[in-house]
Amino acid sequence: MSKEENRIIRRRLRNAYMSSIISISLVLLLTGVASLLVVNVRRVSDYFKEHMQLTVLLNQEVGEKSAQQYLERVETFPCVKRARLVSREEGTRELEALLGRDFLEVFGSSPVPLSVEIGLKADYVSKDSLEVVQRLLAASPLVDEVNCQQSLVEALNANLTKISLVLGVLIALLLFISCVLIGNTVRLSVFAQRFTIHTMKLVGATRGFILRPFLGKAVLQGLLSALAATGLLAGALVAVRKGFGPLYEVFDPASMLSVSLIVAVGGVLICVVSTWFVVGRLLARRKDDLYF
Repeated sequence: MSKEENRIIRRRLRNAYMSSIISISLVLLLTGVASLLVVNVRRVSDYFKEHMQLTVLLNQEVGEKSAQQYLERVETFPCVKRARLVSREEGTRELEALLGRDFLEVFGSSPVPLSVEIGLKADYVSKDSLEVVQRLLAASPLVDEVNCQQSLVEALNANLTKISLVLGVLIALLLFISCVLIGNTVRLSVFAQRFTIHTMKLVGATRGFILRPFLGKAVLQGLLSALAATGLLAGALVAVRKGFGPLYEVFDPASMLSVSLIVAVGGVLICVVSTWFVVGRLLARRKDDLYF
């Protein structure tokens, strides 16, 4: 075989190897996205729950000082994540935007009382806990009414359960597809070298000797693909952070370490296992079978 032919073969093998890495990287990207959702599923649920809002309407005669004292007391409750006082002026502007200025001019003075907007910790956003929280907030003589949107909370909890089930099925499907696609990519890459494997077998090379370089390449292939996939995923998160700040808050940046580890281990494991089986099957074939 001439040097030119050897150079062409090496170039084809190198291109096939790079194509495999790119293909596996894109598939591992799906695995990374699925892993990121799994790792952060609790944070996603907590994000929606903690953005539910309770409104405590104070009595009309309550002044700013008393309202501020009530706010400070509420902030000490273990169930409260955040709380803020809504002044009469701010409440009036919100009501004016909702009903119009003409409607409010009917009243001689502002009908809007001072109020406190409260965000609860996620663990307390459930039907039973909300009833206890409402009684706790309404215990003060300063309070006129506590608006809780109970039906909305129940609908949120029910929908989060359904979404979790659908998400679990989707993630399992993505992981299965990833395993199949990566396995097929590795098989095609190794199968292209079937005559090299057969030649090594003819000159007396042992099974372990033949497997060793292929498994080494599989490990390197898995690591390089995982590195590329992790880089793409990190770039996607940076883009989300710039364009959709509130959505980025749902994800824990520290979880990227766990996701990177899952992607790396998954990529290497699938590549090594696929290579092991393909090389083993090729070693068991006769020369005539290699043409089909």
